[in-house]
Amino acid sequence: MLYLLYGPDELARSEALAALKAAMPPDLADLNMATLDGRKLKLDTLIAACEAFPFLADRRLVVVTDLLKHQKAGKERDELRAYLERVPATCDLVFVESEDFDKRGAVFTYLKKAADAREFLPREGAELLRWLNERARTLGVALDGAAAQRLVSFVGNESRALLNELDKLASYVGRGGRIGAATVDLLVQDGQEQNLFAFIDELSARRRGAALQSLRRLLDDGQAATYLLFMIARQVRVLLSVKDLADQRMRPDDIAARLGQKPFVVRKAIDQARGFAPAELADLHDRVLDLDHASKTGRIDAETGLELLVVELCR
Repeated sequence: MLYLLYGPDELARSEALAALKAAMPPDLADLNMATLDGRKLKLDTLIAACEAFPFLADRRLVVVTDLLKHQKAGKERDELRAYLERVPATCDLVFVESEDFDKRGAVFTYLKKAADAREFLPREGAELLRWLNERARTLGVALDGAAAQRLVSFVGNESRALLNELDKLASYVGRGGRIGAATVDLLVQDGQEQNLFAFIDELSARRRGAALQSLRRLLDDGQAATYLLFMIARQVRVLLSVKDLADQRMRPDDIAARLGQKPFVVRKAIDQARGFAPAELADLHDRVLDLDHASKTGRIDAETGLELLVVELCR
């Protein structure tokens, strides 16, 4: 039997492969499984692995990783394509692709028709929320709808990262517990917020190249440049408030309570604020507001304005 497991959802790919491996008799699995690196695979090696006779079992499992991405057109590819028609019935041959690849190749074209080909795409919308709820039930907890949506907004739709966070939340509330939005706020860090922290870090250190890269990551998250201006202005206001209260020798946890912020946000802001004089922070806030107004009145493109602001601050 031929299998092809591909697509960007790494967790789904891994679980599908694990299910195929689990079908092997556990006490004989090591003797009847082989994993080959497709990036440097020779056809003779593949044939030898596939045609070895199963030991005290009906079938062997041969897994080939990342072949299609790295295989070049030519005689060897054509010979592999021909061999796929002769793989012994005693062998389950599984191709696992962790990267995107050219889907015009002869091997993929054949596998798409002849193999059990499964493409694993990231879940979206209602399907993603249903999957999260199913996972929560397998962990013995309930997940509120608002909590699921908040978790997705913080982490995105990368299933491995979502499952890691869900495991952490389930451990916190305990078996039979319920995960609410407040629990997500308490334990899960907002990925976009972390990117914003990284951007402010680079600005405060005056690292122009790194700051421009951080800005690009923020834009690549899909947020509009005008929204980023709002977020940056908000973060600068946090820095101003934190710096003022820290100068009064207030403890970080007390500052967090006063400002309604998470303690880790305040600690991060204290470190960032050290890179700016109070007058610099106030000036930065005014310039961001001016840039926001200029972009909304058509005097400058917001994305260009942000890049110019970074270059100016990091001279």
